Amino acid sequence: MAIPSPDRTIDRPSPEALLAAANRELRGKLKIFLGAAPGVGKTYEMLSAARQRRAEGVDVVVGVVETHGRAETAALLEGLEAVPRRRIDYKGRSLEEMDIDAVLARRPALVLVDELAHTNAPGSRHPKRYLDVLELLAAGIDVYTTLNVQHVESLNDIVARITRIRVRETVPDSIVDGADSVEVIDLTPEDLIKRLGEGKVYVREAAERALKHYFSPGNLTALRELALRRTAERVDEQMRSYMREHAIAGPWAAGQRVLVCIDPSPDAENVVRAAKRTADSLRAPMLALYVETDRHATLGEAERGRLAETIRLAERLGAEAATIPGRRIAEDVLAFARERNVTRIVVGKSNRSAWFELLHGSVVDDLVRTSGGIAIEVVAATHATADSSWAGWRPERAPTWAYAEAALSVIVAGIIGVGIDRLVNLSNISLVFVVPVLLSAARHGIWPSVWAAALGAVAYNFFFLPPLYEFTITDPANVVALFFFLLVAVFTSALATRSRSRSLAARREAQVTAELYSFSRKIVGLADLDDLLWTIVAQIARMVRVEVVVLMPEHDRPGRTALDIKAAFPPEDMLEDADLAAALWCWDHDQPTGKGSDSLPGARRLFVPLCTARGKVAVLGVINRDNDAPLTPEQRRLLDALGDQAAVAIERVLLARDIDAARLGAERERLRSAMLTSVSHDLRTPLASILGAVSSLRSYGERYDPATRDELLATAQDEAERLNRFVGNLLDMTRLDAGAVSVKREPVDAADLIATALRRAEPLLRAHRVATTVAPDLPPVELDFVLGEQVLFNLLDNAAKYTPEGTTIAIEARAENGHVLLAVRDEGPGLAAADLPHVFEKFYRAREGDRRRAGTGLGLAIAKGFVEAQGGRIVARNRADRSGAEFVISFPAMTVAG
Repeated sequence: MAIPSPDRTIDRPSPEALLAAANRELRGKLKIFLGAAPGVGKTYEMLSAARQRRAEGVDVVVGVVETHGRAETAALLEGLEAVPRRRIDYKGRSLEEMDIDAVLARRPALVLVDELAHTNAPGSRHPKRYLDVLELLAAGIDVYTTLNVQHVESLNDIVARITRIRVRETVPDSIVDGADSVEVIDLTPEDLIKRLGEGKVYVREAAERALKHYFSPGNLTALRELALRRTAERVDEQMRSYMREHAIAGPWAAGQRVLVCIDPSPDAENVVRAAKRTADSLRAPMLALYVETDRHATLGEAERGRLAETIRLAERLGAEAATIPGRRIAEDVLAFARERNVTRIVVGKSNRSAWFELLHGSVVDDLVRTSGGIAIEVVAATHATADSSWAGWRPERAPTWAYAEAALSVIVAGIIGVGIDRLVNLSNISLVFVVPVLLSAARHGIWPSVWAAALGAVAYNFFFLPPLYEFTITDPANVVALFFFLLVAVFTSALATRSRSRSLAARREAQVTAELYSFSRKIVGLADLDDLLWTIVAQIARMVRVEVVVLMPEHDRPGRTALDIKAAFPPEDMLEDADLAAALWCWDHDQPTGKGSDSLPGARRLFVPLCTARGKVAVLGVINRDNDAPLTPEQRRLLDALGDQAAVAIERVLLARDIDAARLGAERERLRSAMLTSVSHDLRTPLASILGAVSSLRSYGERYDPATRDELLATAQDEAERLNRFVGNLLDMTRLDAGAVSVKREPVDAADLIATALRRAEPLLRAHRVATTVAPDLPPVELDFVLGEQVLFNLLDNAAKYTPEGTTIAIEARAENGHVLLAVRDEGPGLAAADLPHVFEKFYRAREGDRRRAGTGLGLAIAKGFVEAQGGRIVARNRADRSGAEFVISFPAMTVAG
């Protein structure tokens, strides 16, 4: 056995790397020309590379390129095909944007898209140009684009600190990381400043302002280093991907994982960006965590919006975002980190006062003290935090009557206290006034309880502290007692209020959980799609407080996929054009679209796809019931939970429908194949015999003697009758399937029925002996004579086919248990055990060895249908006395009046 060389690996390639490479093969290739600052020549290099590709025979078009008046750049544009831009009217101005539909229709091999971080004009399909690029790549079109390093999302705050200018247009790091190649367009600061002075970047006035502020040698050097480092990280990632794809051993990172802690503070976005840079430097995945404490219920709209934006930023930067309920933030963060095997936690440092940290503690200190083997990275705060010991504490506003109720409870407590004081000499009578404080806190929150505490202190002073019935205190000890009473009352009210808020939060969570459980049980029992969709929209509208519409694809329309409204709450039968376009985009691209999303944000509704592991099943459109604001994070989480359950339920109903359709299709296909087999044999054989006899008589009739001519005519007649029976069987089966069998009941004598059937079947029974046994005094039966005769004829026909010539076919009629039984027995090989369950099925024919008997396989199925249509039964079995089959028909006997 050969020993592997030590410098070669025997490991298999990474499946994830191979899968990523396969996915890249299905998409277009993205190349980014990255520069440290405007004017380094990104667009010039992009156009030069495009012209070279065109010279190689590649189909190149210009989607959008900005020359900014630079003659050298404009010269390179000459000779390149440009797709006309789309004009958009906005506030009285005409703006030009790349016409993505025209590019997709033109479908070149390579398209040039300048300024990747550009914000599109309102009314465009996507708010950002990089989203247009993603759509082009998904269509299989290669893209060349340009980007400055200050527009990379994770570097945005660093560039702002370097240049003192915050760039608002950013591109997610995932776009840069997902690029197939990144080419740095490098220029020294001296050369760039020289170009700026020559007017090759901006006009003279703008160039002078830029030299004073942005284009300083220090700024350009720092930006140049950022661009080179970011590209080096990308090159290193490409190398590691290559190593994984080809199973090349190397120094791999040992399971690093970074967790960033999110909060509603103004510095949260900078903390997320710092965590992204740390994760990139460690080549580690990033997780983002928000611990939802009791304070979350008191957050204002600005803080909630900031929190939602921070979570979305973390997701754009490639983080896996999670939200968990908790009480002690540090403990919950560390528990989550240990569960997910996190090696480094990134947290922001606040500027809260020492007094606040003394009262409430410090999350950073707790993490550092209890982190164990997990590294803690603290990001400095850049915004002043307005937190004191009361910061962020915004209790809910209580109604006016709550204060009146608190005052009334204090009065009642005072009356009770006076009564107790007169009956019992109680030293701690002040405790009576703690009760209304606790009641007010538990029922209405902090402010009514503080109001009750103040009133209680005043009442305690007035009624119980000397001098009585005056608002003065003569004894200093009483002053201390009153102070501590008030302190205890306020402290207990705060504790009661916190307990109340936790109880309300737990109650809300329990209610949501119970409703989700009830919803899951409700939709499990629904089998009808319309009922299921109505239940879904009603539940979502009630729980999320939105207007809901569910759309599903309509496959009956040719040409393209169309979505139809299947259910809505409140009822709605049509959507606006913008909403319909957003819904179609959501369905086609399997991503949220519309209001509050990155695609078609001009729509009134937010559309989210309902997906399962098998794929998309529907599109859900929602809009806030009370206003046009985007959904809050809580609404989105609840909508996602309900949508996941709804998708599974819809898939279950669709799967059941598909199974029924597949079963029906398989049965239909089996019957069609059997019918075609029967038709191809049982039509062609008699027709061939008839045509052969007729053509022989016409061509050579005078040469045949009379006996031969009679034989040919008899053959034609027999085959014609056989063909007639076959066509009759098809027509009878069609009548049975359509439920068009008309039964004309009349008293029928079994002997007459048997005699008629034998006369009709006489040509078929010539080679067999027939034995008939009819019991005497047999009562008549009430049935249709024509149908009954057809049943017996089909049984005799079947017996003649499957029994050898010269054997006996017996027919017996007898009475038994109030029924008349008609039995047809033969002396053939009998019915095989595998054939017994199927003998009455349409187009089923038993086999004998390798030969299949002539016939359509309809005779017994028609016999069974006619018997059951007249209220009778028919069974098939093998004879007990000898070899052969036995078919027994049973009809109720008529009662003859005596």
